[in-house]
Amino acid sequence: MVPGWFGYVALGTGEEEFRLLGTRCTACTSVFFPREDSFCRNPGCAGGELVEVPLSRRGRVWSYTDGRYRPPAPYVSDPAEPWVPYTLVAVELAAERMVVLGQAEPGVTPADLVVGMEVEVVPGVLDEDTDTTWTTWRFRPVPAVEREVGA
Repeated sequence: MVPGWFGYVALGTGEEEFRLLGTRCTACTSVFFPREDSFCRNPGCAGGELVEVPLSRRGRVWSYTDGRYRPPAPYVSDPAEPWVPYTLVAVELAAERMVVLGQAEPGVTPADLVVGMEVEVVPGVLDEDTDTTWTTWRFRPVPAVEREVGA
């Protein structure tokens, strides 16, 4: 897990929701992901305080592809295990209008995606051993029922 990039945020209802976490400049309102904690990256801004903000839970598929090769280190993969392709998704977040990259939830293939389709960010496991579970974020299609009712 990369500290401060994602986690559960409290909703006003006492419940929590998994979100990507970014930072927003208080002077120009630019939003950054991955987070920026040193200075505002907007070249037209004189700079302001950077505050942590939860990013949109949903967005739309901007592009996608599949990973059909075993990437080199530092990617974690056991060479003794057969390689399983994965799907990469570029998602334009709803409110921020920025594109964020990530893997699709296991089982989601390029055949399941369409540019413009609504997806949501969910927690995922990158790797685990007996002592540690390394977590990440994934994207999954929003179920059709939720898209129809606007949930």
